[in-house]
Amino acid sequence: MVDYAIKDRAALITGGARGIGYATARFLAAEGARLALVDIDGDAARQAAERLTAETGAQAVGIRTDITDLADVRDMAKNAEAALGSVDIAINSAAVVDDKTFLESDEADWKRVIDVLLYGPIHVTHALLPGMCERGWGRVVCLASDAGRMGQARLSYYGAAKAGVIALVKSVAQEVGRSGVTLNVVSPGATNTEMRQAREDSLRQQMGEEKYAKRLTTVLRMYPTGRLGEPQDVASAVAFLCSDQASWITGQVLSVNGGFAMP
Repeated sequence: MVDYAIKDRAALITGGARGIGYATARFLAAEGARLALVDIDGDAARQAAERLTAETGAQAVGIRTDITDLADVRDMAKNAEAALGSVDIAINSAAVVDDKTFLESDEADWKRVIDVLLYGPIHVTHALLPGMCERGWGRVVCLASDAGRMGQARLSYYGAAKAGVIALVKSVAQEVGRSGVTLNVVSPGATNTEMRQAREDSLRQQMGEEKYAKRLTTVLRMYPTGRLGEPQDVASAVAFLCSDQASWITGQVLSVNGGFAMP
């Protein structure tokens, strides 16, 4: 059995109320971590923290935060550390997505996506990294996408933001490597989260059942494993990168995508 050596460490997860964020919280809680679940929906964050404690017995708090607002993020960091102690693990999992071609999109679309997907991780990492460096131990894991590595139609500015996250992580990893802090990226393929389910429901309504069924068959053919991912598939990879077992891994991008892309 792998000893992740994160017992009694505090971890903060943006987008922690649902999907990959919550699945990761459950994994870390099982390893003895204390959790701050951060979400723009404060009620959802608090309810998720209560559910996590009920399911695992872990100490957990839910914090409402707008990660696009640096002042709000700095307050969040103070509140998390007041509740849990020093935060040694930061996981940037919050996400939004559009389903538009580039020419169908406008400035408001670009700003919304880039503010959450790029500025969000910048803000959270900038707020928590100094303490990690001072203490000589820390883990930062950002969720990206293979759309940011290879490009993908209808995900142009989403992919651009994710590519920015990858560059951010690689650059900062070089700057702080000697401090005992690692930064890495997990790049999921299509994963069966609530956000994806909502998007798929919308597509089903637009396309009709027959066309949608054909589309789903086509999508699954792109995955050598023959299935889409589940949140726990991604969570286990994130948790590994947070562990002492991954102390010599930094500045890397780990694709967890069922073989969809092999860059």
